Amino acid sequence: MLTKENIFLVLLLFIPISLAAEFLHWGPLVVFITSAMAILPLAAWMGTATEEIAVVLGPSLGGLLNATFGNATELIIGLVALNAGLIDVVKASITGSIIGNLLLVMGLAMLLGGLRYKEQEFQPIVARVNASAMNLAVIALLLPTAMNYTSSGIGEVTIQRLSDGVAIVLILVYSLTLLFSMKTHTYLYDVGIAEMEPEELAEANLAPEEPPQHEVNLWLWVGVLLASTIMVAVESELLVSTLEEATARLGLTALFTGVIVVPIVGNAAEHATAVTVAMKNKMDLSVSVAVGSSLQIALFVAPVLVLAGWLLGKPMDLDFNPFEVVAVTVSVLIANSISSDGRSNWLEGTLLLAAYTVLGLAFYFHPVIDGIG
Repeated sequence: MLTKENIFLVLLLFIPISLAAEFLHWGPLVVFITSAMAILPLAAWMGTATEEIAVVLGPSLGGLLNATFGNATELIIGLVALNAGLIDVVKASITGSIIGNLLLVMGLAMLLGGLRYKEQEFQPIVARVNASAMNLAVIALLLPTAMNYTSSGIGEVTIQRLSDGVAIVLILVYSLTLLFSMKTHTYLYDVGIAEMEPEELAEANLAPEEPPQHEVNLWLWVGVLLASTIMVAVESELLVSTLEEATARLGLTALFTGVIVVPIVGNAAEHATAVTVAMKNKMDLSVSVAVGSSLQIALFVAPVLVLAGWLLGKPMDLDFNPFEVVAVTVSVLIANSISSDGRSNWLEGTLLLAAYTVLGLAFYFHPVIDGIG
């Protein structure tokens, strides 16, 4: 029987295949598909290496490491696309990562977990805290866009300065959420993991309190993390360089690719983890992975990309396409509504998946705009 680990091990074959496709000129479509497949196991290896290093560093530093590298793949892809000047694709991938985690990942987890267990529970207090943080993220995306579309004659420099200021605020808020979850209010997050097995904690990127049962080779896993990060950067370069031509051949707009395809590639390892732990009736961990990843994208990855754009000379602001803002707002509203009571079942999972499908169809049929096509 193929396990998640075995599948990712087989997918490592796409690394040499993608490199061969690039150097032997097999065409942009082949390079795009093989590089996307190659990123999947590399993201999983980055996650595993981070978990192992976190065990050695201890709960505090380990938690900070997990929080920093939790969405490293998406950040790398975003930086590569940003450096290539594909600003609209970067914004689309941010939108897609948020709605993908809130609707697709949490929906699959609730559906598959709900089919095995009649009703599952998770911490409603944590859900409410996360909901408040996601509401802030919506405001951060909404205001620059609203300001641009409701004020005539406003300059790009003004929007950029507003975006820079908002980005700094979001990073500060993200730092405070880490302080809240790992220092001042850890007991809220410990309730759901008190009875977890060490291997299940590792699956959810949570370091165990007890000393590890196996000896961790720190330098080996540091090397794995470094090598995986470098290879993700290489494969991301191949993915981004062929994105426009490949998606045109597939009949897809770059908007749809950025919102739907790229986030699925970058988040595949976390998707598998969230669904796996939900099917073990560990809904606390599943919701933490799904919502936590969305929060990290909105409060950390997006603002970092804004500031990185300033450093790279590639202006990146938070003035999103209004349709993307609507999609994020709808996703946050339905996810907050369903998760507010701390209970889930298969029907609620189906509703989240239905919402994701409707948004996916809308993005698929959305016309080419602002150079996204």
